[in-house]
Amino acid sequence: QVQLVESGGGLVQPGGSLRLSCAASGSIFSINAMSWYRQAPGKQRELVATITSGGSTRYTDSVKGRFTISRDNPKNTVYLQMNSLKPEDTAVYYCNAYILDAMGYYRSYWGQGTQVTVSS
Repeated sequence: QVQLVESGGGLVQPGGSLRLSCAASGSIFSINAMSWYRQAPGKQRELVATITSGGSTRYTDSVKGRFTISRDNPKNTVYLQMNSLKPEDTAVYYCNAYILDAMGYYRSYWGQGTQVTVSS
């Protein structure tokens, strides 16, 4: 069984910063891409940032220059550093990881989500 556990969400004023963490645990052989998604009320879930096992990154245009995704492979953890936050960044943020488990299958796993609210 594989679990992804997120932390670091909360309430922050516009212009502020937050750092999200997501740790994978369980029967993991290796982890390929790790990503952060978000879903605002009434909107579809969108991909925010992705990082490959080799460290290549990709961002959606609206967060480029403000958000940074990184990972600690020995800890099976992915981070999202969010700076210069705007009210439109308010959403539930979800971690996703493409994991080769101990049974030899690649599967996509999701965290439970963490709320980020940007408001004065």
